[in-house]
Amino acid sequence: MSDQQRPTTQTPPESGPTVTQAIRFLTAIAMGAALLFLSGITLTGTVISLIIATPVLVLFSPVLIPAGIVMFLVMAGFLFSGGCGVAAVAALSWVYSYVAGKHPPGADRMDYVRMRIAEKARDMKERATAQGA
Repeated sequence: MSDQQRPTTQTPPESGPTVTQAIRFLTAIAMGAALLFLSGITLTGTVISLIIATPVLVLFSPVLIPAGIVMFLVMAGFLFSGGCGVAAVAALSWVYSYVAGKHPPGADRMDYVRMRIAEKARDMKERATAQGA
């Protein structure tokens, strides 16, 4: 029985990574290593700067902390002022569009409210004339 031959099956060769995949992998490794190196240099520089600046910060902290608070308040005031200015310009633009008859968003609500107020004013006028007469 050992003389009998078994049927042979061909197995496809095992496919490894293609050249494109290998180049992509090597590029990713190189970029990752470069970025890791740059982040290490940045961290080292930051720590050295902090070590050098700490005595100066401690000496000037009675001046720097109030100055920082003032700068925060000034910036908050400017941002609030700018926000109010933008809101005013938007409101004036909406009013101009409404008056010009361009029907901006919310104009139908405005018309409804105006009609309700006019109705109530008529009702109050009628009540006042009825009680006065």
